[in-house]
Amino acid sequence: MTVPSWFCASLRNSLLLAGLPLAVAAQSTVPSAASVAPAARVAPVEAAPAAKTNGAGTPAPGGVAWTPVRTLTLPNPGPASLDRRGTLYLADRDNNLRQLGRDGQPLNTYSPTQPGHVALIEAWNQNSVLAFYDDRQQVLLLDRFLAPLAEIRLADYFDGTVRTATLAPDGLLWLLDESALTLREFDPQALRVVQSTPLDLIIGRNRSDFRYLRQYQNNLYLVDHASGIFVFDNLGNYRKKLPFAGLSFIAFRGDELVYLASGQLHFFHLYNLSERTLPLPAGLDATTIRQVLFDEQLAYFITPQGVSIYQL
Repeated sequence: MTVPSWFCASLRNSLLLAGLPLAVAAQSTVPSAASVAPAARVAPVEAAPAAKTNGAGTPAPGGVAWTPVRTLTLPNPGPASLDRRGTLYLADRDNNLRQLGRDGQPLNTYSPTQPGHVALIEAWNQNSVLAFYDDRQQVLLLDRFLAPLAEIRLADYFDGTVRTATLAPDGLLWLLDESALTLREFDPQALRVVQSTPLDLIIGRNRSDFRYLRQYQNNLYLVDHASGIFVFDNLGNYRKKLPFAGLSFIAFRGDELVYLASGQLHFFHLYNLSERTLPLPAGLDATTIRQVLFDEQLAYFITPQGVSIYQL
């Protein structure tokens, strides 16, 4: 309906006589239908719900999908390790050391001059790779092309049986002397024990079953299958114990410690102590996984059939 011009003029004159303002500001915002804000106020803006997270700002498992990248057929592989560039090192069933690129392409192979069982490989050090032979009680250091650098027979330098070992970023070795129940730091250049940390008072009377040793972000992690993970600083001083029993290995990804339990991957944040879980890729049997490794984008599952590589 059109309002007559004479009516508008009459209304204007009435407002002037009453002393009222000639114009009223129009409301520029209108609340949504669900808002209870008065019409004269701007309704609060409701942000879209953030993606659910489970610690450390990482998407919750429900929204994560594993993307298969490649499967490497390697019957009955041994221990494995990743370097900082994502190169994979692992032992085959004949205890040869194999070096594989991120795409799974073979790069180099080292065949030992004498038989021995490779119990652990550590490649995180930027300059060398460690292979520990538990049956020979020997440590082998190699360069990035798997050329031997040094071979150390541990029995020549101290009495005892080393159960597990690892290579520190500074090139020193950490050795778990199971006979003396002592954590030893060994200098492979000077060929001497630098320091020793007795563990009897730390562990107490509990029966231990040490499986794995790894230094990461200035801490040393000793995995005891029977009771949990003992944490030491980079000088060998005891710090704390993480109550994750029943483990044979651990991995690290960013600021998280990763372990496999109850058929799931558990990501424990090293600093805010939160924990999240992630289901395994479809078709992988948790009971057959021997080791899991992570770089920034890929996950490597070591099984009796070989290596399954997935993208997170």
